[in-house]
Amino acid sequence: MEGDGQGASLFPLSTCAGRGLDASRRKSGTPRRNRSGDKGGRGSVRSVWLGLILTGLLHASSAPAFAASVFVASQEAGQLARIETDANAVTATIDVQAGPAAAATDAQGRIYLSHPDHHAITIVDGGTNRVLKRLPYAGQPFGIAADPDGRVVYVGDWKAGHVARLSTETGAIEATVAVGKDPANLVIDRGGRLWVADRESHQISVVDGARMERIATIPVGEAPFALGLSPSQDRLYVANVRSNDLSVIDTAKLKLLSTVPVGAMPYGVATSADGSRILVTNQHASTVSVIDAASLTLAGTVKVGRYPEGVVVSGGNAYVANWFSEDVSVIDLASLTERARIHVGEGPRYLAVATGNRSRHSEAVP
Repeated sequence: MEGDGQGASLFPLSTCAGRGLDASRRKSGTPRRNRSGDKGGRGSVRSVWLGLILTGLLHASSAPAFAASVFVASQEAGQLARIETDANAVTATIDVQAGPAAAATDAQGRIYLSHPDHHAITIVDGGTNRVLKRLPYAGQPFGIAADPDGRVVYVGDWKAGHVARLSTETGAIEATVAVGKDPANLVIDRGGRLWVADRESHQISVVDGARMERIATIPVGEAPFALGLSPSQDRLYVANVRSNDLSVIDTAKLKLLSTVPVGAMPYGVATSADGSRILVTNQHASTVSVIDAASLTLAGTVKVGRYPEGVVVSGGNAYVANWFSEDVSVIDLASLTERARIHVGEGPRYLAVATGNRSRHSEAVP
């Protein structure tokens, strides 16, 4: 794809500024984001993950115990917005600062955010809308997955090319395992296996989370980024940014089943609750491709906001984070139409769903 170089850096050069650098990053689809030149007057050279020490303060009052909520991580605003799915409205914004990048959740409704530029992981209580703690991390954490009980969190270190397992109590690194180049995102299945998108190695690494050993590598398309497990977890769906397609992996046989063309620069993946449909966000097309999971053919295309990234499903709706539009599209899965737009903070990229004691992130999709 034009403008997408191999091994693109996650971070900007401190001596570069302006629209030229920003535009090249947008074309590349690299995980870092810089919009200083996009709307004019947004500031001088800076990393998109600028922030101060977490305060844990809310910009809105704490919400009560939740039935179903979508949390939206806005990278440049440094906040987590809470959307109640029954009203499709923002009911709280949580100040997490320091530009959250990727998100994960555990079974207790806690939300875990990675902060690559600030070498930290933030843990938020989704029930009370409060920041619980900030764990320092010496590397550059990007992709993130949490054990269901919340005892440990796994992070893909973009620079080091490994996955680390951290204690959420102390922040101590318990173990690491080498994977491919630029581990972009990861998901954990019910058996404790980690699936890691090695973006610049064009493969998926499969890791035994208990032993922290890599047990397989599976070649996929160019620049794999987003990952999504089917509800039955017999398939893994992989969005490949530069080859504009979706890889379908058999998780039992650890082999590639099929490759499905989608739109320009696919960046997020989710499935419907029954697993019958796969949703893929297409950054450059500003659309969502809807794939029939049985036939692996295109069932429809939905127009959304500008530069869609993360996507999650809650009930009969899908929620899509539109980075450039600074909003979230709500898609009715029955009619495959956009039914609403919800304004959120600047730079929304990743989403997480918390439903009672069940949580999902936007790559299990965020």
